[in-house]
Amino acid sequence: MPPRAPRAPGPPPPPLRWLLLLALPAACPAPPRRVYTNHWAVRVLGGPAQAARVAAAHGYLNLGQIGNLEDYYHFYHSKTFKRSTVSSRGPHIFLRMDPQVKWLQQQEVKRRVKRQVRASPQALYFNDPIWSNMWYMHCSDKHSRCRSEMNVQAAWKRGYTGKNVVVTILDDGIERNHPDLAPNYDSYASYDVNGNDYDPSPRYDASNENKHGTRCAGEVAASANNSYCIVGIAYNAKIGGIRMLDGDVTDVVEAKSLGIRPNYIDIYSASWGPDDDGKTVDGPGRLAKQAFEYGIKKGRQGLGSIFVWASGNGGREGDYCSCDGYTNSIYTISVSSTTENGYKPWYLEECASTLATTYSSGAFYERKIVTTDLRQRCTDGHTGTSVSAPMVAGIIALALEANSQLTWRDVQHLLVKTSRPAHLKASDWKVNGAGHKVSHLYGFGLVDAEALVLEAKKWKAVPAQHMCIVAADKRPRSIPLVQTLRTTVLTTACADRSDQRVGFLEHVVARISISHPRRGDLQIHLISPSGTKSQLLGKRLLDLSNEGFTNWEFMTVHCWGEKAEGEWTLEIQDVPSQVRNPDKQGKLREWSLVLYGTAEHPYTTFSSHQSRSRMLELSTPELEPSKPAPAPLQPEGPEEEEEYTGACHPECGNKGCDGPNADQCFNCVHFSLGSAKTSRKCVSECPLGYFGDTAARRCRRCHKGCESCMGRSATQCLSCRRGFYHHQEVNSCLTLCPDGFYADDSQRNCLKCHPSCKKCVDEPEKCTVCKEGFSLARGSCLPDCEPGTFFDSEQIRCGECHATCQTCVGPSAEECVHCAKGFHFQDWRCVPACEQGFFPEDTPGLPHKVCRRCEENCLSCEGSSRNCSRCKPGFTQLGTSCITNHTCNNADEMFCEMVKSNRLCERKLFIQFCCHTCLLAG
Repeated sequence: MPPRAPRAPGPPPPPLRWLLLLALPAACPAPPRRVYTNHWAVRVLGGPAQAARVAAAHGYLNLGQIGNLEDYYHFYHSKTFKRSTVSSRGPHIFLRMDPQVKWLQQQEVKRRVKRQVRASPQALYFNDPIWSNMWYMHCSDKHSRCRSEMNVQAAWKRGYTGKNVVVTILDDGIERNHPDLAPNYDSYASYDVNGNDYDPSPRYDASNENKHGTRCAGEVAASANNSYCIVGIAYNAKIGGIRMLDGDVTDVVEAKSLGIRPNYIDIYSASWGPDDDGKTVDGPGRLAKQAFEYGIKKGRQGLGSIFVWASGNGGREGDYCSCDGYTNSIYTISVSSTTENGYKPWYLEECASTLATTYSSGAFYERKIVTTDLRQRCTDGHTGTSVSAPMVAGIIALALEANSQLTWRDVQHLLVKTSRPAHLKASDWKVNGAGHKVSHLYGFGLVDAEALVLEAKKWKAVPAQHMCIVAADKRPRSIPLVQTLRTTVLTTACADRSDQRVGFLEHVVARISISHPRRGDLQIHLISPSGTKSQLLGKRLLDLSNEGFTNWEFMTVHCWGEKAEGEWTLEIQDVPSQVRNPDKQGKLREWSLVLYGTAEHPYTTFSSHQSRSRMLELSTPELEPSKPAPAPLQPEGPEEEEEYTGACHPECGNKGCDGPNADQCFNCVHFSLGSAKTSRKCVSECPLGYFGDTAARRCRRCHKGCESCMGRSATQCLSCRRGFYHHQEVNSCLTLCPDGFYADDSQRNCLKCHPSCKKCVDEPEKCTVCKEGFSLARGSCLPDCEPGTFFDSEQIRCGECHATCQTCVGPSAEECVHCAKGFHFQDWRCVPACEQGFFPEDTPGLPHKVCRRCEENCLSCEGSSRNCSRCKPGFTQLGTSCITNHTCNNADEMFCEMVKSNRLCERKLFIQFCCHTCLLAG
């Protein structure tokens, strides 16, 4: 199943920019707070080798000498906040105490303003070189609410950047050492299903076929302000990759990929599916379906895994995404695309299961998406609905940071509620019975990141999902040619069954079985009791199959929020696209409805029972003594009670008791459990979660997470509760084992990794991240290769790069990552000089120049593709352009001089009459 990536159209036009003069506020602003970074300037004597030793000894990365300042070096510390209002201490004190360090300074963010007319005062600044090209993240309309973006910057300004959220890309692998991905790369959210190891790096070849996952990953979580490529939508989220498309894709492969660490990974993003060829009907197999169901039921500790899916790129082939069982599933968030101008892209598939939309590529004159690319590069050519799924995954990550308790259904409700039609152009926008605007092209509209995080912050979990299966209609009936077959069903939406009753709709599924001589001639619509008409299937001219549909599930979200009870109508039309035997009619064999939704209105009612039950699932209750039942009322008697003279409980001490029970002792032989509020009782030993204080003869509570302990401190745990792991070296109970340790689920302990592993899983030598100086290969950490060499995973040794490569991923000339000194990069090779028809150009982030192609008529060019220095045979040089011989003349010299002086050369008509003069004029 190939990634959804349409052909790349031409280069985009430059973005519009408006300049505004800003009035200064009258009030005196408070002095700005200092912002400290995770970078240090350090003076170290002894040269670069000594500086590298000092950096490594204290856990820093030496980024080299600062300019030409001798003995001054730039250190970076990955475990420090990138931006903090408090200067860092801890390990940095030890750096200051190192005898070789003569001076150090944690770097502060300094405000510097260009001396020019300012643009928007609210604009965020990033030093990533292609940030300005991310047109879909910028707003060009400064006079009203921005319609041309998805309000991602507004969500950032509210403090949401994806912190503590984990997103994984299901694809052909991700380049984990890409400078824009490495800071946020999470090995625990990654796996190579194709290679059965923990390294999801893509397989490199000359055509860069496996670039897709790396491009999608950059959209989600490319690091910000690292002077490289772009800024990810959730630039502080953790990003992982599941390599599963670079090999035979089977049900097992899909099920394994969808089920990797569902309690750790929050969001799975997939931009692939069955062939978008206009004739395929296919979906997840049995195992993959079970993996989806397990994810939504058990993933994220019962809140449900979030699956985001690209809707498909089969528009040119007339495909319809309801024939794709992945985007058509209630468990996935199906995402569509629109162009920068709000038009339907040529590759877009329409269907009723689409939930929301983002920007992507369009016609050749419309801009594409910029992102990270293979071989540590950047690209401005990412296209198709492949773009949209990771964009929405990143925006959902912002919402999960705002509210980590959102369920998988909460997220879908939020997208329905906050997405907006904006300026998206479609003829089928309609308002459904619940007041939602919806379209088969764009679902509920363009995602709005700011609205999503604001709504998520205050969101109350929706009531439990109910499923009501309406009895199947099994009466076979013929489908007449060029007419409409209508069949209706009246339902109470399971009103008589409290655990199945659907009052308010979410997803509606029509299970349909049809036999037909040419499946592509069919069109199917479903009309709800509120009158909302969903097109479940459109004509597919290339679908010549005679297999029809067998219990195929067509899903619509267009009835979201409507009342479920009432009459539902199914309409089927058979409109032949070619001449067909009229005697061969199709037949509707059977159909049924499956209604999903809630019994109560999801936004006005909140079930306290549901809230309580979720709380009990997520937290293990402390063992508390039960309160004694209140004694029955006694008839009035004398003012003084009679003294108890019976036997005391065996746990009562020498001071006696006022009753026979353990909670009626005046003191205890062993330990007292409980408090004045909950009542105390005497016990022979303290229960789990408590330890015995022999001096005070009391049971005291252990630290949170401890099942048994020897004191109150977090470092006095002896065993841990469910969901925690015992770190035996520090006697603590942790939800996640730290770096250098792995979780042993059988004994619930944190055990040590191999000394070369920074992180490992399941066993000491099954490494996922290596310590500095080591590289990962087949689950083991092996010593790093020297510069100019690469690690050969077949031979398990370092091999030599080609002589033209500075760094590489293989031995051939086509496997260079960076070129050796004096070489330029051209067509995946490093060459000493650009070939004829190319010119060398500097590229941000690369140490070498890249050869770019000259314009078609140029034999050679300098500095720019349009600055021709020599022309191909049959062309003549005119200024910096090459024109066809004898085809560029002036109609009349005097007339053409007037055209030039009146600046009319920009008009096509005058160029035809005054070709020579206009070309000379530029």
